[in-house]
Amino acid sequence: MTPQRILSAARALFAVHGYRATSMQSIADQVGITKAALYYHFDSKEEILHQLTLPLLDELEGALAEAEAEGGPEEVRWRAIEGYVEVHLRHRQTLTMLVKDMTLLVQAPVGDRFRAAIALANNLVAGPGSGLEERVRACQVVAGLADPVVLFRDVPADVLKEHILAGARALLGEPLGAGRARGPARGRKGGRPAALTKEQVARVREMHAAGRGADEIAAAFGVSRATVYRGIKN
Repeated sequence: MTPQRILSAARALFAVHGYRATSMQSIADQVGITKAALYYHFDSKEEILHQLTLPLLDELEGALAEAEAEGGPEEVRWRAIEGYVEVHLRHRQTLTMLVKDMTLLVQAPVGDRFRAAIALANNLVAGPGSGLEERVRACQVVAGLADPVVLFRDVPADVLKEHILAGARALLGEPLGAGRARGPARGRKGGRPAALTKEQVARVREMHAAGRGADEIAAAFGVSRATVYRGIKN
């Protein structure tokens, strides 16, 4: 579990101090290992950055690909918007880290993948055959989906998600109850999901190791505290 502890420590330090201002020595000190031991697991700070951003980019691309495979334009639009928001909420600390040092967002391959994801999100929200007005409005919507995740990072994820989606609906001129795409798989009686995927369990453990509370983790994934505890223990 040492690599995960290193990544958790690095993510927290990058988010607070910035990527460039954080040294490998400070990461080693935070984990409680020697600098030599740190280099045993990661060759460079750039490799740590790559490992931290990879889950965010992979999940963002996956969410948009799933949205693109939906049926009608409205389903595609709202699936893309909700998926975009959910991924960013799951990776709040990583997003904060990237925003803390904006130059990271223009470097390849991180910058290239982000730009491609944003461009796809813009197209999915705008819809096929859209004119300039629709495309401009779509860009405004997509641009406003991630900023609140960083600016209001102390607000519970489920609460913030509802406000972000309400803002998107307002920009698109949709009634407040409209545009709700299908959510994640639910339990037999409806409500919260009954279980976490393997990838989500890994993320839950990572968040728990970074000191995030069960309530915050449960809110981020839309599950109960009991589900979170099962993911941590199993």
